[in-house]
Amino acid sequence: MISNSKIEANLFLNFVNGLHEKASFVITTNKSLKQWVEVMGDEVITTALLDRLLYRCEIIQLAGERYRMQNRKSIFETSS
Repeated sequence: MISNSKIEANLFLNFVNGLHEKASFVITTNKSLKQWVEVMGDEVITTALLDRLLYRCEIIQLAGERYRMQNRKSIFETSS
């Protein structure tokens, strides 16, 4: 039996493959490219997917403290 993550990865690959070179994609993630294999659950599908997504792409990596978390520090503080 194929796991759900592999089925979903295959569906995502088919979606991207159908739009490859016909549309633009903007993808945001907190995972490195190496971690995508773990998320997708299949190295072959992940390689094919990244091959299509990274073809003629611009990768923008942001560094520093996250704006969203700066303003939410109070959530993690305990009231005394």
